Amino acid sequence: MRVVRALSGTVAAGLVVLAAVVLVAAVLGVRRGFPGPGASSAAWHIGMAVLALGAQIFSDRRRGIPAFFGSLVVFVAAGYLLVTQWWN
Repeated sequence: MRVVRALSGTVAAGLVVLAAVVLVAAVLGVRRGFPGPGASSAAWHIGMAVLALGAQIFSDRRRGIPAFFGSLVVFVAAGYLLVTQWWN
């Protein structure tokens, strides 16, 4: 179970970094007048990063099946974000 939690922690951290990059790109796009990801995409990235962080914190504080399902939420959030925001 530790490996699953470690992997989901890495994915959650990656989502936070990705959300920061998308947010900066959106702000720069608005300020400099070039097309960027937009407010909707930035909001989705921030929302999924917050969800993943919450699920990872839950997973880190629990053991057994609840920890597994917390990690599963992180993976589902990352997959949802990948499919809806990057592959559409």
